[in-house]
Amino acid sequence: MKKTLNSPGRPASRRALAAFGVAVLLAGALVGCGAKPADKGGLAEDAAPAKAVELQIFAANSLEKAMPEVQALYTEKTGVTFADTQFKASGDLIEQMRAGAQVDVLITASKGTMDDAAAGDFVDEGTRLDMFVNDLVIVRAAGSDVEIASFEDVRDVEGKVAIGDASTVPAGKYANQALNAIGLYTGAAGDDGEYAPEFADRVALADKVGTAAMYVSTGDAAIGFVYSSDIFRYDGIEQALVCPEDTHKPIVYPGAVAAASEHAAAAADFLDFCMNDAGARRVWAKYGFELAA
Repeated sequence: MKKTLNSPGRPASRRALAAFGVAVLLAGALVGCGAKPADKGGLAEDAAPAKAVELQIFAANSLEKAMPEVQALYTEKTGVTFADTQFKASGDLIEQMRAGAQVDVLITASKGTMDDAAAGDFVDEGTRLDMFVNDLVIVRAAGSDVEIASFEDVRDVEGKVAIGDASTVPAGKYANQALNAIGLYTGAAGDDGEYAPEFADRVALADKVGTAAMYVSTGDAAIGFVYSSDIFRYDGIEQALVCPEDTHKPIVYPGAVAAASEHAAAAADFLDFCMNDAGARRVWAKYGFELAA
């Protein structure tokens, strides 16, 4: 019987083998092209897309209402986003940095606490700038009949006096400096003394300035020491008296880029935005902050 080309009894011709080899080579070339999306305008397999910038801000508790609005403006303008911003007493923020927290920008409520951050090499001193100034005020519950005509009247107010813990809360340190001026605190620095015996049992210490405001609003304290900007932040309190400026050190909020920031350029740009963008400046003013520069 005559055998065909496909019959197992007849070897394939040289022409057929050559054609098969060419087909294999062409298939390999096509597969190779398909494995390189970069040749079609895409990213190569080993190339990573650019990572979006996300900044971690550590800011004094009193910036809790204003800062998110400014951050939203910055995100709208640049696309840079923000991690869960930490709003705490300035001393607590520095303790978190000491424990290894990843931070891009630190803003404290006093020069002293920023000095502590610089001493610990937690911030880049070359980026440090004074951002805001504030007033120390005595507040009472909204509608309260507590009257304070002068700072000395603090002696005679009945009830508790809410004061931030000076070891971590700059507002408490400023308050103690002011109380030293009328003999109710023994240390001129504000964190180096004790309350006078006749006053000590009236002090309601607060872990942050917001807690001092809450004590007053709920009636747990008759009056409290907070910043003027806090009146814009909390319901249920009103200003009773602005503490005389000569009774305490100037209230200044410094800001700086964290020394270990992974986005130092964006962090510095955000600080510049805070100080110079017209929209940001309107937000600070709305919440009672005055620019230092």
